[in-house]
Amino acid sequence: MKTNPVFRTLTLALLAVITLVACKNEQANTVSNTTNEDMAMSTKTAPVHGSGYTIGDAATDFKLKDVNGSMVSLSDHDAAKGFIVIFTCNTCPFAVASEDRIIALDAKFKDKGYPVIAINPNDPSVQPDDTFELMQAKAKDKGFTFPYLYDANDKVYATYGATKTPHIYLLQKEGGKNIVKYIGAIDDNVRNGAEVKDTFLADAINELLAGKEVTLKETKAIGCSIKV
Repeated sequence: MKTNPVFRTLTLALLAVITLVACKNEQANTVSNTTNEDMAMSTKTAPVHGSGYTIGDAATDFKLKDVNGSMVSLSDHDAAKGFIVIFTCNTCPFAVASEDRIIALDAKFKDKGYPVIAINPNDPSVQPDDTFELMQAKAKDKGFTFPYLYDANDKVYATYGATKTPHIYLLQKEGGKNIVKYIGAIDDNVRNGAEVKDTFLADAINELLAGKEVTLKETKAIGCSIKV
């Protein structure tokens, strides 16, 4: 049976229209998804606070086990002007990508009065690669120059309100208290330290060292959810 040429032409035209509409819808969805992802990943998006510390709160002390077996508290550091408290872990790719930056922060600011205190909040029964023994191996392998503390039982992360690894809390000693001055990310590129443009945490510490108020007090912590 011979196909009517007019019918064939109309059929091909209809198929072309359907294909064009489908492509445009796909492009629109791609743009929408990309935009949503970019918005979600923006480090300058204001955080939504639940429980935990906000700027100006006094952080309570804690006593947690270090990878060397000793118990560590903020009060052990009499000469410190403040602390860079970082919730991190062995396993999260964002935390791993931040390790060299954390080591560099400790090297730069510890002697100026702001040492790093790293805390692993992950429960090893949920994330088996975050056991105390593997924390010890990580600290030795990377040459950590700062305490790397085990928080699986004490839940210090919940007191602070940390939700990600890494998640930063910059504290400053004022009147015998540790006052929260900055919360959020180390910088603007948690994935790649070589592409960092804005060093949020370092800028905040330098402002404190200069006797100034921190300009950018909060950014969005981007990383893996804490495993509990």
